[in-house]
Amino acid sequence: MLMEVTASAIISLGGVPTSGASDTAQFVAFQVEQGRRHLQDSYAFGLRAKGVFGELYQTCEGCREPNWDGYGARPVLDTTYRLAQKFLEALPLGMPAPSIGAEPDGHLTVEWYRSPRRTLSVSVSPEGELHYAGLIGSAKAYGTEPFFGEAPKAIVDLVHRVMAA
Repeated sequence: MLMEVTASAIISLGGVPTSGASDTAQFVAFQVEQGRRHLQDSYAFGLRAKGVFGELYQTCEGCREPNWDGYGARPVLDTTYRLAQKFLEALPLGMPAPSIGAEPDGHLTVEWYRSPRRTLSVSVSPEGELHYAGLIGSAKAYGTEPFFGEAPKAIVDLVHRVMAA
């Protein structure tokens, strides 16, 4: 049975960002996103099967109230949670699983750790900024990248460098 899928049907399912305007472009974008989500569920390629999204959810749930740390911490906002989730979804398939944490300023932290001298921390702000700091041996890398739905190349490259053997 062949099912006709229109752009309006895709949009009603949540929509998939694409620069194409035709029904065909929308359909292709939808199929690509469905395939990517399926791969995210695999242990070999995706972070979902490795429990990262569950860890993100649990971290946010424990930090939703003001003063969650007993020292005046700001709550983690739904906006920050959604941005962190989108950032994780935007990472290339096959990335090593990070650990998730919360910061007293209400930001969420995504961290890749190989050793004390090989680590990268990315702080996701509710404004959509990704603040990062990393150590790779004696070299330091830090900065801020805007998050527009795609994982910034600078951060992806740092993850590869930190986690390299």
